[in-house]
Formats: sequence, C-alpha cells, structure tokens
Amino acid sequence: MKHMHYEDESTKYIGMSPINKALDMICCWIDDPNPDALRLHIPRIYDYLWLAEDGMKAVVYDGCQSWEIAFIIQAYCSTDLVNEFGPTLKKANGFLKSSQVLENHPDSEAYYRHRSKGSWTLSTADNGWNVSDCTTEALKALLLLSNISPNLVGDPITEERLYDAVDCLLSFKNNDGTFSTYECKRTTSLIEVLNPSESFLNIMVNYPSVECTSSVLEALIMFSENYPGYRKDEIGKCIKNCAMFIENSQRKDGSWFGIWGICFTYGTLFAVKGLIAAGSTYDNSSFIRKACNFLLSKQLSTGGWGETYLSSETKSYVDATSPHAVNTAWAMLALVYAGQVERDPAPLYHAAKELMNMQLDTGEFPQQEHVGCFNCSVYFNYGNYCNLYPIWAIGEFRR
Repeated sequence: MKHMHYEDESTKYIGMSPINKALDMICCWIDDPNPDALRLHIPRIYDYLWLAEDGMKAVVYDGCQSWEIAFIIQAYCSTDLVNEFGPTLKKANGFLKSSQVLENHPDSEAYYRHRSKGSWTLSTADNGWNVSDCTTEALKALLLLSNISPNLVGDPITEERLYDAVDCLLSFKNNDGTFSTYECKRTTSLIEVLNPSESFLNIMVNYPSVECTSSVLEALIMFSENYPGYRKDEIGKCIKNCAMFIENSQRKDGSWFGIWGICFTYGTLFAVKGLIAAGSTYDNSSFIRKACNFLLSKQLSTGGWGETYLSSETKSYVDATSPHAVNTAWAMLALVYAGQVERDPAPLYHAAKELMNMQLDTGEFPQQEHVGCFNCSVYFNYGNYCNLYPIWAIGEFRR
C-alpha cells in the first residue's frame, strides 16, 4: 500500500494509466473504506473519460498535450509563417513552460522512480511520469521559440530550466549510451519470465529505442549550438554513442523498426533526423542512402505512403491498400531532411500533391487508421497527428 499511495501522490491521483488508477482506487477502498485517498481519486477519474459519438469511453492515458504541442510548435516553425500565428505560439510556449516538472519526487530512489526535475511528461506536470523523448521534444520546441522575438511568441524559457532539462536527459542515458522512455534500462531481459501480463510483451525492462535515442541526439545537438559550453564533453560523447546505436539498428533493407508509431516509416523518420543532425548526409553515409532507397521503394503509385499495424506485429513492412496522410508526411520529412529535393524532387512533388488532395474543405486532413503504437500490442490515435505532420512535411518541402 505504501507504494500505491506513493504512486497516487506523485501523480496527483491521476496514475500512470486508467488501469493502475482503477486498481489503486479499489485497493485504497479495501484498505480503508473511508480514506482521504479515495476522495482525492474520484475527481481525477474524469481525466480518463471521453464522450465519443458512440458513447462514453476511457482513454489509454490522461492525454498527450505536451507531446503533441511540442510537435505542433516545430511544425508551425517549419512553415516560415510564424508571424501569422504569433498568438497561438505564445499560448503554446506558455503551456510548455508551465508543464515542465520543476522538482524531483520526494524519496524517489526508495520507490524506484527516476529523477524528474527538469523533465516533461506525455501530458501535463500533474501526471508526474517523466519521459525522455517528451522532454527532448519540448526542449527542441522551446529552443526554437527562444530564437523568435518575445513580442511575438512570449518570453523564452530561462537558462536554468534548460540546464535542468539537459541534466535530466543525461540522467536517462543507459550504460551503452542509448535511451529508453520512463527510466534507464535497469536489468537483463531474463526478468521477462516474470511478466504477469497476458497482453503485453517486453514490459519488465525499459528497452532502448531508436526513436527515443534519436530524439535525445537531436535535442542535445540543438542545445549545444545555443549553449556550447554546458557539459560539452559529456554531451559530445553522448551524441557519438547515440549515432552509433542508430546506425547499428538499421535493418538490411535500409529501414528502422519503430516502437511508438507505425512502424517502419516512423522509425526511419526519427533515425534519419538524428543522423542528419549528427552530420550524416546522403553523400557520406551509406545508412542515409539505404534509408532513402527503402522509403522510395515503398511509395505508392498515387504518390503517398501507407503502412498498416501489421508491420508492427510481423516486423516486416506491410503496405496499406491506400495512402495514409501521416505515413506520407513521415516519409516526406525523412526524404526532405536527407536531401531528396536536391537529387530528384519528383517523388516529393508527387507526395505533396497527394497530401494536398487529401485535405478536406475544412482545412483539416482526414483521421485515418491509428498510427500510435505501444509494444506491438496496442494501437491508438494521436488526434493532432493527421494535421500537424502534413503541415510539417509540406512546410519543410516548401523551404
């Protein structure tokens, strides 16, 4: 019960997910039918409820506000239309700054919790469960905004809080220089024999992923360009190890397997972004050339890309029957960053035309099949992906 109460208190009674929140509530009630904990739990049930067209549902998390807003900021900045969206970016800037976790949880080591000061969660600061790549994407977004006039987007985040974010990021580094999500990789995969879940594989150890490692790599490079003197040697070594891990994780066909999105287009986007940030180019890196060849080989005749959830389950690329706006945007971004515009822009023009044809009269892009993924077992929807990624892809291509 002590550990359950700690989880409740450190997450403001939200819990890490609706599953453990419900179980914690039941245990609190059994332990004491009239506890203060239960009264504090009840108002936060609504963080997980969602009234859909076909009735009430529970979401898999209490939101992804920080995660999506960080990407939205980066997408807006890619369009070179910042002057037209100043008020929106000012609000987003304020939200991200207010969502940073400013203190470590008390007695965190006694309860096996990772350092949290300086980090961001997937949703809001109340959630309490900080994540490495949520921290990096927020850091990248705030660094971008810090280079824009505060009259337009609001005051930049302070240097001290940027240093806290970098300190927290470096604390996530695994022994081999890679990065996982909520904590470091703490033990061997042999412990998976104790996995009590019938639904999820590989949940006993927080394994490193290409997406998290690449995201950290890119953020540290961006930070070092703005603050070159801070923990210079350690950051330089970390960048080198991250790039090496990404290169070693490439599959023979030139792709990278994505853990948190579907699937090879997602993983390949993050890998390419990270390697390009670290200095790789199409000309000097066989990894980038193979990645471009892989993506171009998967382009549909219509100009777009479409990949199904079966890719995650079979660990082989499975084409969808029709293009998906988000998969198309991911592939476009990877190719743009890898210099496809200079070599042969025709595939990108074809893809951009596909995206523009998919845009609805409202200005939105269609919500299609889910592109969010967890452990090749659960598939879910990021509500803003269908808009932010096409904006980002077309914005970068237009540049």
